[in-house]
Amino acid sequence: MMVPSGGGKIDEKQADPKDTLRRQNMPRRKRVVRRPDVPDAKYKSRNVARFVNKMMIDGKRSLAERIIYDAFEAIEAKQKRPPIEVFEQALRNATPSIEVKPRRVGGSTYQVPIDVRKDRGNALAMRWLIKASRSRNGRSMSEKLANELMDAAAGQGATIKKREETHKMAESNKAFAHYRW
Repeated sequence: MMVPSGGGKIDEKQADPKDTLRRQNMPRRKRVVRRPDVPDAKYKSRNVARFVNKMMIDGKRSLAERIIYDAFEAIEAKQKRPPIEVFEQALRNATPSIEVKPRRVGGSTYQVPIDVRKDRGNALAMRWLIKASRSRNGRSMSEKLANELMDAAAGQGATIKKREETHKMAESNKAFAHYRW
């Protein structure tokens, strides 16, 4: 139970839902055993299924799938090549190979460059693609997503800029690499 400053009691339902989720996120003892990802129905791709899950808001999977599949249709119409190929290329181009992590040493915090694991790199790329698509100007989300995926596959756009920024930050903090853990 959480007690607000007013003295009355609030139950867990009224507490901030993100706060309760955050507490359950990381285990303290064992490594997390990842459940196997089920490939999506249309393209039989695990990456597309993961992308649908990341795209989803408030559990509305069918809406997220519709947005992604509409974006794929738009890509196929504009690029005249398989959309899954464009999607995979965009993911590869947007995936960072190195990032910085803050490390506290003797009272000061250093940004220490570390290599990115493959699954984390993919997760970051998907997150950046979705965020860049949502912040784009355009009529529908599927149109914005299609344009962002095509830009990323071509090596341009906000997602690629974000990856370059991350790499640049890691490069400029290379001197602190010996603080790696």
